Amino acid sequence: MEQEMIDSIRNCAVPFVDFHDLDVILREIDQQRLVLLGESSHGTSEFYKIRAELSKQLIVEKGFTFIAVEGDWPACQAVNQYIKGWDRQNTHARDVVQAFNRWPTWMWANEEIVEFIEWLKQYNQTQPREKQVGFYGIDVYSLWESMDELFRYFKKTNSPELEAVRDALACFEPFNRQAEKYGVSAAFYHEDCRDEVVKLLTDICLKRNTYFDDVESGLNLEVNALITANAENYYRTMVTDDTESWNIRDRHMVEVLNRIMTFFSHQAKGIVWEHNTHVGDARATDMADEGMVNVGQILREQEGAEQIYIVGFGTHRGSVIAASQWGDDFKIMIAPPAEAGSWEDLMYQASASNKILIFNENNKELFHQPVGHRAIGVVYSPKYEHLGNYVPSKMSERYNAFIYVTNTNALQPLQVEIAYL
Repeated sequence: MEQEMIDSIRNCAVPFVDFHDLDVILREIDQQRLVLLGESSHGTSEFYKIRAELSKQLIVEKGFTFIAVEGDWPACQAVNQYIKGWDRQNTHARDVVQAFNRWPTWMWANEEIVEFIEWLKQYNQTQPREKQVGFYGIDVYSLWESMDELFRYFKKTNSPELEAVRDALACFEPFNRQAEKYGVSAAFYHEDCRDEVVKLLTDICLKRNTYFDDVESGLNLEVNALITANAENYYRTMVTDDTESWNIRDRHMVEVLNRIMTFFSHQAKGIVWEHNTHVGDARATDMADEGMVNVGQILREQEGAEQIYIVGFGTHRGSVIAASQWGDDFKIMIAPPAEAGSWEDLMYQASASNKILIFNENNKELFHQPVGHRAIGVVYSPKYEHLGNYVPSKMSERYNAFIYVTNTNALQPLQVEIAYL
Protein backbone atom coordinates (compact mmCIF):
# COMPACT_ATOMS: atom_id res chain seq x y z
CA MET A 1 0.00 0.00 0.00
CA GLU A 2 2.83 2.42 0.81
CA GLN A 3 4.49 1.82 -2.53
CA GLU A 4 1.22 2.44 -4.33
CA MET A 5 0.85 5.78 -2.57
CA ILE A 6 4.46 6.71 -3.34
CA ASP A 7 3.86 5.96 -7.02
CA SER A 8 0.65 7.99 -6.94
CA ILE A 9 2.49 10.97 -5.44
CA ARG A 10 5.11 10.72 -8.20
CA ASN A 11 2.41 10.67 -10.85
CA CYS A 12 0.20 13.44 -9.43
CA ALA A 13 2.50 15.96 -7.74
CA VAL A 14 3.99 18.94 -9.57
CA PRO A 15 7.38 20.48 -8.73
CA PHE A 16 7.50 23.45 -6.38
CA VAL A 17 10.68 25.29 -7.33
CA ASP A 18 9.67 28.92 -6.80
CA PHE A 19 6.61 31.04 -6.03
CA HIS A 20 5.50 31.00 -9.68
CA ASP A 21 4.63 27.34 -9.18
CA LEU A 22 1.87 28.39 -6.77
CA ASP A 23 -0.17 29.21 -9.87
CA VAL A 24 -1.34 25.60 -9.90
CA ILE A 25 -3.24 26.34 -6.68
CA LEU A 26 -4.45 29.77 -7.74
CA ARG A 27 -6.03 28.24 -10.85
CA GLU A 28 -8.13 26.03 -8.58
CA ILE A 29 -9.58 28.99 -6.68
CA ASP A 30 -12.53 30.67 -8.38
CA GLN A 31 -15.80 31.20 -6.51
CA GLN A 32 -14.59 30.20 -3.05
CA ARG A 33 -15.25 32.79 -0.35
CA LEU A 34 -12.70 31.39 2.10
CA VAL A 35 -9.23 29.95 1.52
CA LEU A 36 -7.66 28.19 4.50
CA LEU A 37 -3.85 28.01 4.59
CA GLY A 38 -2.37 25.62 7.12
CA GLU A 39 1.03 24.87 8.62
CA SER A 40 2.38 21.76 10.28
CA SER A 41 4.22 23.85 12.88
CA HIS A 42 3.91 27.35 14.30
CA GLY A 43 7.64 27.95 14.02
CA THR A 44 8.63 27.29 10.38
CA SER A 45 9.82 30.15 8.19
CA GLU A 46 8.89 28.61 4.84
CA PHE A 47 5.25 28.12 5.82
CA TYR A 48 4.87 31.82 6.66
CA LYS A 49 6.63 32.95 3.49
CA ILE A 50 4.60 30.67 1.22
CA ARG A 51 1.32 31.68 2.88
CA ALA A 52 2.27 35.34 2.52
CA GLU A 53 3.00 34.90 -1.19
CA LEU A 54 -0.21 32.97 -1.79
CA SER A 55 -2.14 35.61 0.13
CA LYS A 56 -0.63 38.43 -1.92
CA GLN A 57 -1.68 36.74 -5.14
CA LEU A 58 -5.16 35.96 -3.82
CA ILE A 59 -5.57 39.61 -2.85
CA VAL A 60 -4.26 41.07 -6.11
CA GLU A 61 -5.64 38.52 -8.59
CA LYS A 62 -8.73 37.13 -6.86
CA GLY A 63 -10.04 40.08 -4.85
CA PHE A 64 -9.68 38.66 -1.33
CA THR A 65 -10.33 41.28 1.31
CA PHE A 66 -9.00 40.11 4.68
CA ILE A 67 -6.51 37.88 6.48
CA ALA A 68 -7.70 36.03 9.61
CA VAL A 69 -5.04 34.37 11.74
CA GLU A 70 -4.71 32.09 14.75
CA GLY A 71 -3.94 35.07 16.97
CA ASP A 72 -5.49 37.45 19.50
CA TRP A 73 -8.03 39.96 18.22
CA PRO A 74 -6.68 42.97 20.21
CA ALA A 75 -3.08 42.44 19.07
CA CYS A 76 -4.15 41.89 15.46
CA GLN A 77 -6.20 45.10 15.64
CA ALA A 78 -2.92 46.94 16.07
CA VAL A 79 -1.84 45.47 12.73
CA ASN A 80 -5.21 46.22 11.13
CA GLN A 81 -5.06 49.85 12.19
CA TYR A 82 -1.50 50.17 10.92
CA ILE A 83 -2.10 48.69 7.45
CA LYS A 84 -5.28 50.76 7.00
CA GLY A 85 -3.55 54.02 7.94
CA TRP A 86 -5.44 54.63 11.18
CA ASP A 87 -2.33 54.32 13.35
CA ARG A 88 -0.61 57.71 13.40
CA GLN A 89 2.08 56.75 15.92
CA ASN A 90 3.93 53.69 14.62
CA THR A 91 6.11 54.09 11.57
CA HIS A 92 7.10 50.47 10.96
CA ALA A 93 5.62 47.01 11.39
CA ARG A 94 8.38 46.11 13.85
CA ASP A 95 6.84 48.54 16.29
CA VAL A 96 3.32 47.26 15.65
CA VAL A 97 4.07 43.59 16.36
CA GLN A 98 5.15 44.51 19.88
CA ALA A 99 1.42 44.17 20.57
CA PHE A 100 1.90 40.38 20.37
CA ASN A 101 3.18 40.25 23.93
CA ARG A 102 1.36 37.16 25.17
CA TRP A 103 3.19 33.83 24.97
CA PRO A 104 3.96 32.42 22.39
CA THR A 105 5.08 35.76 20.98
CA TRP A 106 7.08 34.26 18.11
CA MET A 107 3.97 33.13 16.23
CA TRP A 108 3.31 36.69 15.02
CA ALA A 109 6.23 38.80 16.21
CA ASN A 110 8.71 37.60 13.61
CA GLU A 111 10.60 38.93 10.59
CA GLU A 112 8.43 37.00 8.15
CA ILE A 113 5.24 38.66 9.39
CA VAL A 114 6.88 42.10 9.52
CA GLU A 115 7.65 41.86 5.81
CA PHE A 116 4.06 40.81 5.01
CA ILE A 117 2.55 43.59 7.13
CA GLU A 118 4.62 46.18 5.28
CA TRP A 119 3.40 44.76 1.96
CA LEU A 120 -0.23 44.96 3.15
CA LYS A 121 0.22 48.59 4.19
CA GLN A 122 1.75 49.54 0.86
CA TYR A 123 -0.98 47.70 -1.03
CA ASN A 124 -3.75 49.42 0.94
CA GLN A 125 -2.29 52.82 0.15
CA THR A 126 -3.06 52.16 -3.52
CA GLN A 127 -6.68 51.09 -2.88
CA PRO A 128 -9.94 52.92 -2.19
CA ARG A 129 -11.21 52.44 1.35
CA GLU A 130 -13.78 49.78 0.46
CA LYS A 131 -11.11 47.58 -1.14
CA GLN A 132 -8.47 47.84 1.56
CA VAL A 133 -7.41 44.52 3.10
CA GLY A 134 -7.95 43.85 6.81
CA PHE A 135 -5.96 41.75 9.28
CA TYR A 136 -7.84 40.07 12.15
CA GLY A 137 -7.16 37.60 14.96
CA ILE A 138 -9.83 34.97 15.49
CA ASP A 139 -8.57 33.03 18.51
CA VAL A 140 -10.29 32.86 21.90
CA TYR A 141 -7.52 33.40 24.44
CA SER A 142 -7.58 37.19 24.94
CA LEU A 143 -10.13 37.31 27.78
CA TRP A 144 -8.54 40.11 29.80
CA GLU A 145 -7.13 42.02 26.83
CA SER A 146 -10.57 42.09 25.22
CA MET A 147 -12.21 43.35 28.41
CA ASP A 148 -9.52 46.04 28.61
CA GLU A 149 -10.35 47.11 25.06
CA LEU A 150 -14.05 47.37 25.90
CA PHE A 151 -13.34 49.33 29.07
CA ARG A 152 -11.13 51.84 27.26
CA TYR A 153 -13.67 52.45 24.52
CA PHE A 154 -16.71 52.83 26.75
CA LYS A 155 -14.85 55.03 29.21
CA LYS A 156 -13.64 57.27 26.39
CA THR A 157 -17.14 57.55 24.94
CA ASN A 158 -18.84 57.74 28.36
CA SER A 159 -21.23 54.96 27.29
CA PRO A 160 -23.78 53.26 29.56
CA GLU A 161 -22.22 49.88 28.67
CA LEU A 162 -19.26 50.84 30.85
CA GLU A 163 -21.11 49.56 33.91
CA ALA A 164 -21.42 46.05 32.44
CA VAL A 165 -17.69 46.05 31.63
CA ARG A 166 -16.87 47.16 35.18
CA ASP A 167 -18.99 44.31 36.56
CA ALA A 168 -17.17 41.76 34.39
CA LEU A 169 -13.74 43.10 35.31
CA ALA A 170 -14.65 43.10 39.00
CA CYS A 171 -15.82 39.50 38.79
CA PHE A 172 -12.55 38.34 37.22
CA GLU A 173 -10.30 40.52 39.41
CA PRO A 174 -9.69 37.90 42.15
CA PHE A 175 -8.05 35.58 39.61
CA ASN A 176 -5.22 37.99 38.82
CA ARG A 177 -5.44 37.39 35.06
CA GLN A 178 -4.56 33.71 35.54
CA ALA A 179 -6.75 31.60 33.26
CA GLU A 180 -6.09 28.30 35.02
CA LYS A 181 -6.92 29.80 38.40
CA TYR A 182 -10.25 31.02 37.04
CA GLY A 183 -10.90 27.69 35.30
CA VAL A 184 -10.45 25.68 38.49
CA SER A 185 -12.62 28.04 40.52
CA ALA A 186 -15.38 28.04 37.90
CA ALA A 187 -15.33 24.30 37.17
CA PHE A 188 -15.00 22.92 40.69
CA TYR A 189 -16.30 25.62 43.02
CA HIS A 190 -18.98 27.18 40.82
CA GLU A 191 -17.41 30.60 41.31
CA ASP A 192 -17.77 31.85 37.78
CA CYS A 193 -18.50 35.00 35.80
CA ARG A 194 -20.91 33.60 33.23
CA ASP A 195 -23.74 36.00 34.04
CA GLU A 196 -21.49 39.03 33.77
CA VAL A 197 -19.98 38.14 30.37
CA VAL A 198 -23.33 37.09 28.88
CA LYS A 199 -24.89 40.38 29.95
CA LEU A 200 -21.96 42.27 28.46
CA LEU A 201 -22.24 40.45 25.13
CA THR A 202 -26.01 40.93 25.06
CA ASP A 203 -25.80 44.66 25.81
CA ILE A 204 -23.26 45.24 23.05
CA CYS A 205 -25.02 43.09 20.43
CA LEU A 206 -28.32 44.84 21.03
CA LYS A 207 -26.66 48.18 20.23
CA ARG A 208 -24.25 46.98 17.55
CA ASN A 209 -25.62 49.41 14.96
CA THR A 210 -24.94 52.43 17.17
CA TYR A 211 -21.15 51.95 17.15
CA PHE A 212 -20.66 52.63 13.46
CA ASP A 213 -17.67 54.76 12.46
CA ASP A 214 -14.76 54.82 10.03
CA VAL A 215 -12.44 52.64 12.11
CA GLU A 216 -14.59 49.52 12.52
CA SER A 217 -15.47 50.22 16.16
CA GLY A 218 -18.69 48.23 15.89
CA LEU A 219 -16.89 45.10 14.72
CA ASN A 220 -14.14 45.59 17.28
CA LEU A 221 -16.58 45.91 20.18
CA GLU A 222 -18.76 43.02 19.08
CA VAL A 223 -15.86 40.60 18.68
CA ASN A 224 -14.19 41.63 21.94
CA ALA A 225 -17.49 41.01 23.73
CA LEU A 226 -17.82 37.66 21.97
CA ILE A 227 -14.30 36.73 23.05
CA THR A 228 -15.11 37.65 26.64
CA ALA A 229 -18.11 35.30 26.66
CA ASN A 230 -16.48 32.43 24.77
CA ALA A 231 -13.14 32.69 26.58
CA GLU A 232 -14.93 32.44 29.93
CA ASN A 233 -16.61 29.27 28.67
CA TYR A 234 -13.32 27.95 27.27
CA TYR A 235 -11.32 28.47 30.46
CA ARG A 236 -14.12 27.06 32.62
CA THR A 237 -14.29 23.96 30.43
CA MET A 238 -10.62 23.29 29.76
CA VAL A 239 -9.86 21.96 33.25
CA THR A 240 -12.45 19.18 32.96
CA ASP A 241 -12.94 18.40 29.26
CA ASP A 242 -10.13 18.75 26.70
CA THR A 243 -12.35 17.72 23.81
CA GLU A 244 -15.13 20.20 24.52
CA SER A 245 -12.69 23.04 25.20
CA TRP A 246 -11.09 22.36 21.79
CA ASN A 247 -14.54 22.47 20.20
CA ILE A 248 -15.42 25.72 21.99
CA ARG A 249 -12.24 27.28 20.63
CA ASP A 250 -12.75 26.21 17.00
CA ARG A 251 -16.43 27.09 17.00
CA HIS A 252 -15.44 30.50 18.34
CA MET A 253 -12.98 31.02 15.49
CA VAL A 254 -15.71 30.25 12.96
CA GLU A 255 -18.08 32.58 14.77
CA VAL A 256 -15.57 35.42 14.53
CA LEU A 257 -15.12 34.71 10.82
CA ASN A 258 -18.90 34.90 10.42
CA ARG A 259 -19.03 38.23 12.26
CA ILE A 260 -16.33 39.64 9.96
CA MET A 261 -18.18 38.44 6.86
CA THR A 262 -21.46 39.88 8.11
CA PHE A 263 -19.88 43.21 9.06
CA PHE A 264 -18.71 43.65 5.49
CA SER A 265 -22.17 42.78 4.11
CA HIS A 266 -21.18 39.27 3.04
CA GLN A 267 -19.01 40.73 0.29
CA ALA A 268 -15.82 39.81 2.09
CA LYS A 269 -13.49 37.05 0.91
CA GLY A 270 -11.17 35.73 3.58
CA ILE A 271 -7.80 34.02 3.83
CA VAL A 272 -7.33 32.06 7.05
CA TRP A 273 -3.90 31.23 8.49
CA GLU A 274 -3.99 28.47 11.09
CA HIS A 275 -2.35 25.19 12.00
CA ASN A 276 -3.21 22.14 9.90
CA THR A 277 -5.05 20.71 12.91
CA HIS A 278 -7.54 23.59 12.68
CA VAL A 279 -7.96 23.98 8.92
CA GLY A 280 -7.69 20.36 7.75
CA ASP A 281 -11.17 18.78 7.93
CA ALA A 282 -11.38 16.89 11.25
CA ARG A 283 -13.73 14.32 9.74
CA ALA A 284 -10.79 12.96 7.74
CA THR A 285 -8.77 12.28 10.92
CA ASP A 286 -9.05 10.36 14.16
CA MET A 287 -10.19 13.61 15.79
CA ALA A 288 -13.69 12.67 14.66
CA ASP A 289 -13.56 9.47 16.75
CA GLU A 290 -12.97 11.61 19.84
CA GLY A 291 -15.88 13.93 19.11
CA MET A 292 -13.68 16.83 18.02
CA VAL A 293 -14.56 19.32 15.30
CA ASN A 294 -12.43 22.02 13.74
CA VAL A 295 -12.59 25.16 11.62
CA GLY A 296 -12.18 23.37 8.28
CA GLN A 297 -14.98 20.92 9.02
CA ILE A 298 -17.40 23.52 10.40
CA LEU A 299 -16.87 25.87 7.45
CA ARG A 300 -17.36 23.10 4.90
CA GLU A 301 -20.59 22.10 6.63
CA GLN A 302 -21.74 25.69 6.99
CA GLU A 303 -20.86 27.09 3.58
CA GLY A 304 -20.71 23.95 1.42
CA ALA A 305 -17.43 22.27 0.51
CA GLU A 306 -17.32 24.04 -2.86
CA GLN A 307 -17.07 27.42 -1.09
CA ILE A 308 -13.98 26.46 0.95
CA TYR A 309 -10.47 25.73 -0.33
CA ILE A 310 -8.04 24.17 2.16
CA VAL A 311 -4.27 23.94 1.69
CA GLY A 312 -2.20 21.75 4.01
CA PHE A 313 1.54 22.13 4.57
CA GLY A 314 4.28 19.71 5.62
CA THR A 315 8.00 19.09 5.80
CA HIS A 316 10.32 16.12 6.03
CA ARG A 317 12.96 17.65 8.32
CA GLY A 318 14.59 20.90 9.41
CA SER A 319 14.72 23.42 12.24
CA VAL A 320 11.73 24.89 14.05
CA ILE A 321 10.92 27.40 16.79
CA ALA A 322 9.10 25.86 19.76
CA ALA A 323 9.30 25.52 23.55
CA SER A 324 9.92 22.51 25.75
CA GLN A 325 6.86 23.28 27.86
CA TRP A 326 4.11 25.88 28.05
CA GLY A 327 5.44 29.32 28.98
CA ASP A 328 9.13 28.47 28.52
CA ASP A 329 11.49 30.53 26.37
CA PHE A 330 11.49 29.45 22.75
CA LYS A 331 14.34 27.45 21.26
CA ILE A 332 15.51 26.53 17.80
CA MET A 333 14.91 22.79 17.69
CA ILE A 334 15.82 20.21 15.08
CA ALA A 335 12.84 18.33 13.70
CA PRO A 336 14.12 14.86 12.82
CA PRO A 337 13.37 13.14 9.50
CA ALA A 338 9.72 12.19 9.30
CA GLU A 339 8.66 8.87 10.79
CA ALA A 340 8.84 5.93 8.40
CA GLY A 341 5.53 5.35 6.67
CA SER A 342 4.16 8.80 7.49
CA TRP A 343 2.72 11.10 4.84
CA GLU A 344 5.81 13.29 4.95
CA ASP A 345 8.05 10.22 4.58
CA LEU A 346 6.06 9.01 1.57
CA MET A 347 6.33 12.45 -0.02
CA TYR A 348 10.09 12.29 0.49
CA GLN A 349 10.37 8.77 -0.91
CA ALA A 350 8.47 9.88 -4.00
CA SER A 351 11.25 12.45 -4.54
CA ALA A 352 13.44 14.59 -2.32
CA SER A 353 12.31 17.78 -4.06
CA ASN A 354 9.63 20.23 -2.96
CA LYS A 355 6.23 19.60 -4.50
CA ILE A 356 2.56 20.55 -4.69
CA LEU A 357 -0.24 18.00 -4.81
CA ILE A 358 -3.76 18.96 -5.90
CA PHE A 359 -6.50 16.58 -4.78
CA ASN A 360 -9.31 16.27 -7.32
CA GLU A 361 -11.92 13.81 -8.56
CA ASN A 362 -9.33 12.03 -10.70
CA ASN A 363 -6.98 11.17 -7.85
CA LYS A 364 -8.96 11.38 -4.59
CA GLU A 365 -9.27 7.61 -4.22
CA LEU A 366 -5.49 7.23 -4.51
CA PHE A 367 -4.98 9.23 -1.30
CA HIS A 368 -7.96 8.01 0.68
CA GLN A 369 -6.02 5.55 2.86
CA PRO A 370 -5.35 6.90 6.40
CA VAL A 371 -1.69 7.76 6.96
CA GLY A 372 0.15 9.46 9.83
CA HIS A 373 0.52 13.21 9.20
CA ARG A 374 3.01 15.23 11.26
CA ALA A 375 1.84 18.05 13.53
CA ILE A 376 4.18 20.20 15.67
CA GLY A 377 2.74 22.69 18.15
CA VAL A 378 4.20 25.53 20.22
CA VAL A 379 5.29 22.87 22.75
CA TYR A 380 7.47 20.23 21.15
CA SER A 381 9.90 17.46 22.05
CA PRO A 382 11.75 16.07 19.01
CA LYS A 383 12.91 13.11 21.09
CA TYR A 384 9.35 11.94 21.72
CA GLU A 385 7.81 13.09 18.44
CA HIS A 386 6.92 9.55 17.39
CA LEU A 387 4.65 9.17 20.44
CA GLY A 388 2.14 11.91 19.70
CA ASN A 389 2.91 14.15 16.73
CA TYR A 390 1.31 12.16 13.91
CA VAL A 391 -2.40 12.46 13.13
CA PRO A 392 -3.93 9.61 11.06
CA SER A 393 -5.43 11.40 8.07
CA LYS A 394 -7.20 10.72 4.79
CA MET A 395 -5.25 13.38 2.97
CA SER A 396 -7.50 13.85 -0.06
CA GLU A 397 -10.49 14.42 2.24
CA ARG A 398 -8.66 16.59 4.73
CA TYR A 399 -7.33 19.09 2.17
CA ASN A 400 -7.91 20.36 -1.36
CA ALA A 401 -4.17 20.75 -1.92
CA PHE A 402 -0.91 20.07 -0.12
CA ILE A 403 2.41 21.92 -0.21
CA TYR A 404 5.48 19.90 0.77
CA VAL A 405 8.91 21.36 1.54
CA THR A 406 11.62 18.80 2.19
CA ASN A 407 13.98 20.83 4.37
CA THR A 408 12.61 23.78 6.35
CA ASN A 409 14.08 26.45 8.62
CA ALA A 410 13.05 28.08 11.88
CA LEU A 411 11.19 31.38 12.02
CA GLN A 412 13.12 34.55 12.83
CA PRO A 413 11.47 35.83 16.05
CA LEU A 414 11.64 39.43 17.20
CA GLN A 415 12.36 40.38 20.78
CA VAL A 416 9.09 41.11 22.58
CA GLU A 417 8.58 41.66 26.28
CA ILE A 418 5.88 39.27 27.51
CA ALA A 419 3.20 41.08 29.50
CA TYR A 420 1.87 38.03 31.33
CA LEU A 421 0.87 34.44 30.61
